[in-house]
Amino acid sequence: MLARTLGYGLNGVNGFEVKVEVYLSGGMMALEVVGLPDASVKESRDRVRAAIQNSGYTMPVGRLTVNLAPADMKKEGPAFDLPIALGILMASRQLDMQDLSQVLTLGELSLDGTLHPVRGALPMVIAAKQQGITDIILPAGNAPEVSCIQDIRVYPAQSLDMVVQHLNGCAPIPAQIQRTYENFLESAQVAVDMSQVKGQTGARRALEVAAAGGHNMLMIGVPGSGKTMLARCLPGILPPLTFEEALETTRIHSISGRLATGSGLMVTRPFCAPHHSASVASLIGGGSNARPGEVSLAHNGVLFLDELPEFSRPALEALRQPLEDGVVSVSRVQHQAQYQASIMLVASMNPCPCGNYGSKTKKCTCTPAAIQKYLARISGPLLDRIDLQIEVDAVTYGDMTDASLSESSEAIKERVQRAREIQTHRFAGTAFFCNAQMDAEAIKKYCALDAASEALLKQAFASLNMSARGYHRILKVARTIADLEQNEAIGPAHVAQAIGYRNLDRKYWSH
Repeated sequence: MLARTLGYGLNGVNGFEVKVEVYLSGGMMALEVVGLPDASVKESRDRVRAAIQNSGYTMPVGRLTVNLAPADMKKEGPAFDLPIALGILMASRQLDMQDLSQVLTLGELSLDGTLHPVRGALPMVIAAKQQGITDIILPAGNAPEVSCIQDIRVYPAQSLDMVVQHLNGCAPIPAQIQRTYENFLESAQVAVDMSQVKGQTGARRALEVAAAGGHNMLMIGVPGSGKTMLARCLPGILPPLTFEEALETTRIHSISGRLATGSGLMVTRPFCAPHHSASVASLIGGGSNARPGEVSLAHNGVLFLDELPEFSRPALEALRQPLEDGVVSVSRVQHQAQYQASIMLVASMNPCPCGNYGSKTKKCTCTPAAIQKYLARISGPLLDRIDLQIEVDAVTYGDMTDASLSESSEAIKERVQRAREIQTHRFAGTAFFCNAQMDAEAIKKYCALDAASEALLKQAFASLNMSARGYHRILKVARTIADLEQNEAIGPAHVAQAIGYRNLDRKYWSH
């Protein structure tokens, strides 16, 4: 007898339909899975056999052939356990249903029949809904993850037996109540508030500019000056994720297995801070079975690279393409995938190996050659892709003992949002969302300068030996500064401030 169920696989960040066909024929007892399964799918044979028997059902006598179509797409992961088990029960007439091809079922089975959550449930459900599938049966642990998807019926199950009883009509599973995006926003919290930052007026202003325009940023300062704390404040002053951005971000974390069991839609912008020992594959993505890296996990949020020169040169150079294009392309012999990587890069570093170069209180013990070798670990092309470069001064005793509170993240966020609203209106109907994303044509259209501003930038271009990319990035930052001040036109003061954020090239790397 032939039975059909419906599963979904993953290709990059997208789900694709997998028709699960189970055919029971005569012959010696056997269970064969075909259709380009990987090792984890092949191992489902033993899990499914034990789960069926320990759930009170019988493995049929005969030869079972399980086909996962399309046969030219690689199938990965244990999510096919449930549709395979249901197909076997249907083929052996232990389940009254004859066709589950319009019901998405997914989940990993333990040997006792318990359903475990799987990675990638959200992109699978999104893809299924786009194909007109409205009934979803999945592990209870995955249910919160898909609770944001409207116009579908989600049945969270604890075990194989629970699913069978539901489909047979003996004990229906109540459908999950889906939540609106506003429900998720109510639970959003700021991890580190800007009011906790002591002093650092210039750095705080630079963070505000970076947040308002989505610009990359580099902080240079002595150890203990607060660079890491400043970086961790950044998500709290960024605009909230839109529903579309939240879906994009959540599904990347879902396929990576980075969503905590029982967690729902991500509503706060991600903050990823990989250790400087991270490999190229862990940072950019890849591996034998391609997975998103830290760059993609930070999509729509912040990628923080602390101690930037300590990262390997290949890892840093691999950042250049995602910073420019906003996507990561991973190609393997049998697998190609694209992962979104629209990020704000925030990096920090010491001015020298000992960290005390330029300190007013501590003596630097590094030789000039050692300092130059340390700084040379950051290539010119990578440095050119960073819009704001600032020095973070050491915190004074007066700053630490000052009882007054600094401006809160919420107050700064209001100004950032107003600037972003201007940009949203400006770029309506285009592919851009913020100033940092503008291409050369958009810069020419939206970053026109008056005569005084043009003369100032011309002088800076010559004195700083600026590249074309550096020229464009100054214009983008100037545009953002003008937006923060609610000015339609870019003035000399805006250009001068933007130029000031590029001076460290000359101070540290021009020797």
